[in-house]
Amino acid sequence: MDRRLALTALASAFAIPSFIGAAFAQNEPSSASKSTGNTGARMGEAEAKHAADTLAAGSLALAASRIALKKAKDDDVKQFAQFEVAEQETIADVLKAMRDPSTPASGQVKAPSEPEVTGQIDSRGKATLDKLEQAKAGPAFDAEYIKGQIEGHQSLLKIQEDYLATGKDRENLGAAKLARGMIKEHLALLSDIKKDLKE
Repeated sequence: MDRRLALTALASAFAIPSFIGAAFAQNEPSSASKSTGNTGARMGEAEAKHAADTLAAGSLALAASRIALKKAKDDDVKQFAQFEVAEQETIADVLKAMRDPSTPASGQVKAPSEPEVTGQIDSRGKATLDKLEQAKAGPAFDAEYIKGQIEGHQSLLKIQEDYLATGKDRENLGAAKLARGMIKEHLALLSDIKKDLKE
């Protein structure tokens, strides 16, 4: 299972930041796309909602996984939390850079601060985080974290599927299809971990 976890997480780390970054890059059409009338160069309402909703759900996954890095006891749970933190920090860094074109290009990931992360999380998500913070480290915490990740990934899957049903931009649709596949893999992996925790 460890090898499967590593491959899944690595694939996600490369795929998901690309699609979210692409969504924000659509905000500013290039002069070439303006002149050719390429509709793929504009970020429509559906694309903006898709990117914002994905960031919000990803921020909750990141905050919960940061807590799990300190409290998780099961080896598979710890490893999943490590990969999820790396993935979501990369996504947040890409989004920040895409929102602010003046940000210097860099191959290094600048992890978002706690206030930056929690600022994206709604009151229900904050209640979930409070519950994790107060939980005692051990099997009960591990089970609660995995349960939350399953629910969060189900939300992420719905965000992709909603966009796929309404979106018009070819590049963003293609990226959402890719993200949907990665999220489904994560859900399968989380289901395996959940079963292992019960044994």
